[in-house]
Amino acid sequence: MPRSVSTNTVIVPPDYDPKKDKGKFMNPVMLEYFRKKLIAWRSELLHDSEETIHNTLQGTELQKPDIADRAAAETDHALELRTRDRERKLIVKINEALLRIDDGTYGLCEETGEHITVARLDARPIATLSLEAQERHERLEKTHRDD
Repeated sequence: MPRSVSTNTVIVPPDYDPKKDKGKFMNPVMLEYFRKKLIAWRSELLHDSEETIHNTLQGTELQKPDIADRAAAETDHALELRTRDRERKLIVKINEALLRIDDGTYGLCEETGEHITVARLDARPIATLSLEAQERHERLEKTHRDD
């Protein structure tokens, strides 16, 4: 059953710990806690990305006279680009989690429909699988990789 929460009326206490909340799973305060956590994480990633673009990538001179210096600069540049790509993918997952909050499916395992534990969501707020489903998925992945 989809549920939606209005961010205008929900206040999250500063000392709120969703793991200690004995109320209904994904009640309005809990949803707002996770919404704020996801938005703060996304803002931090975007800020870091902007900082990298301005301070690192724009100032990187890859055409160095010394071949070793050039190789090191190119390696650093490639590593930075890979890091930014991983962060871009993470931002997409954060946005998807925010959409799940809005449509009322946040905290439900995509595979089983069961609740994902609040402790797991607090540690990994973009989680889409319960711990058991994630472990099953990883075992299957390992089995297929070994073939």
